[in-house]
Amino acid sequence: MDWMHPYEKLPLFGTGMFLAVCLIGTHLAMLLKPEPIQSFLKVFPRNNQWGQILLGIGLAWFWLLVAPEGHGLVSSLAMDLGEFNNAKPLLRILVPVSLILVSMSVRDFLAVRALGLLGLMAAAPLLGAAFLKNPDTRLLIPIYTYVLITVSLFWVGMPFLFRDAVTWVTADQKRWKAASMGGLAYGVIMFICALAFWRGY
Repeated sequence: MDWMHPYEKLPLFGTGMFLAVCLIGTHLAMLLKPEPIQSFLKVFPRNNQWGQILLGIGLAWFWLLVAPEGHGLVSSLAMDLGEFNNAKPLLRILVPVSLILVSMSVRDFLAVRALGLLGLMAAAPLLGAAFLKNPDTRLLIPIYTYVLITVSLFWVGMPFLFRDAVTWVTADQKRWKAASMGGLAYGVIMFICALAFWRGY
């Protein structure tokens, strides 16, 4: 049997339940505690401490994908990059160096850019869990993931759009409730589908 990357072994049921609970939890909190969450989102884009933390997590995650083989848990996420495998040793050096340089030099919207990086990193395991699985309802995960990829690309390249979106959605409580209810409904639908159709996958 061919070797499979851990992302390809992720169960649809477990991944769907985890994503559903995250969606339900965050959007339920948005409904129940709108003021503190809105306040946090408004200051988040220019919070360098959050930016450095999220950037560190994202780059550490990426480093594990290019980690050297034969080092146990450290190598568990190492990925075959095909023609780019020869670049792995260089990437292992560039990742920590870039973490230091970016943290020191990038001050504007570092938190949003780092959040976008995490969104892009999360896309691969989400898509891997739903890849070629039988239930058609599995498409709930890829649909969410492709939206996440698109949004994350904008957050990395045009992070001020995050600020503008927060300003727009918090300016009217009806918009805030609609966004919260939409995310909550998507999470509930995914939760139901996971329980009803995704067991065993």
